[in-house]
Amino acid sequence: MRIFRSIRFRLTVLYSTLLFALAGAGLLVAYVAVDRAVDPKPVTERYEAQLVKLKRDGRAVPIGTTIEVAAVEQIESEVNLRLMETLRDYSLVALGGLFAASLGIGWVLSGRALRPVGAIARAAREIQATDLSRRIRLSGPRDELRDLADTIDSMLDRLDHAFRTQRQLIDDASHELRSPLAIIRAHLDASLTSPDATDEERAQAVAAVDRTTTRMSRLIEDLLATARRDTDTITDTDVDLSAVAREAGEDVTPLAAGRGLRLRYALDGELVCIGDPDALRRAAGNLLSNAVRLSPPGGAITVATGQVGGWLWLAVADEGPGIAEADQDRVFDRFWRGESGRDSSGGRRTGLGLAIVRQIVESHGGQAALFSRLTAGATFVLWLPAIDRADDDPPPASSPLKAQPVPAASAQPPGVGAGQQ
Repeated sequence: MRIFRSIRFRLTVLYSTLLFALAGAGLLVAYVAVDRAVDPKPVTERYEAQLVKLKRDGRAVPIGTTIEVAAVEQIESEVNLRLMETLRDYSLVALGGLFAASLGIGWVLSGRALRPVGAIARAAREIQATDLSRRIRLSGPRDELRDLADTIDSMLDRLDHAFRTQRQLIDDASHELRSPLAIIRAHLDASLTSPDATDEERAQAVAAVDRTTTRMSRLIEDLLATARRDTDTITDTDVDLSAVAREAGEDVTPLAAGRGLRLRYALDGELVCIGDPDALRRAAGNLLSNAVRLSPPGGAITVATGQVGGWLWLAVADEGPGIAEADQDRVFDRFWRGESGRDSSGGRRTGLGLAIVRQIVESHGGQAALFSRLTAGATFVLWLPAIDRADDDPPPASSPLKAQPVPAASAQPPGVGAGQQ
């Protein structure tokens, strides 16, 4: 039967057996101690005696009645023997009753002790793969079962957040892919497969399809980058943050030179953190790509690194249109695009670049911050814990570039040594 395989039944039997053994051992010790103290023995020598009546003159006159007599010591031993037999019989009865009572008490107590386990099991049965909102929320004393329930609730919170994020990503990605696919389908139906379409219309359709497929390719690459970082299969090593910033700047040098932009550097040395250099380089590259896309021709882009307390920082500042204060909390959301959502060629961005930046930085134990005002440009700062960080203080709430202005000597003319100090 199922009840005999249950933990409650096994705990009941275990508790009852232990209680029975302890009580039996206690009674046995008491019995042996009493037995050795009183020395019980049966009467071995009996005598017949005739009752007599004592006269006033001192004579003993038999009255004709005969009785058995024994020594006083033997009578006491006989009494002790019968006492021990009675004690033994009552002890056996008491042990039987104690065992039966311990079974009942153990069943009740084990049921009360395992009641939280039943609550955990019921909550687990009610949780479905598509709905992880159910929680155990076990009350009562802070014991091991309460800790177990809280741990499961914490795990469910993380799973729920991960599944919600995954569903949101899938919904957003499907929405983003639906529009370019519809555009491609419309051009195919209207121009490329129509015998009445002119060469000019077909050329425009081909150009539109090319722009749309480029946008889809960029979106898919960003989605793959997001998925790779979620897998946690990347090996972290010591990373020189200033070297990462320099390499990211060199990667965008041709784009900056093509738009007549100047790259200015203010890089400190010995800025070492633990992380993935490729991922951090991609995060800095995304910030620089946005800066190149939004900066006006002839403007300057600042790339700087430094350290404040136990935090390292990498900052990218541009002279673009800036970001409204109402939108600054949303810039790192997936697929969010503000008024500056188009690149220099007029194509729509994927809206995943800054989301990938935040994901990379947070996976390194850091934070991404934005400091911007409309028409005054934007400064993006990546805060990363230093390799020797020992405090628990959060990163500063102000832009580090305010305390460390970029020297004018670091500015280079566009197209001539751009991206080199």
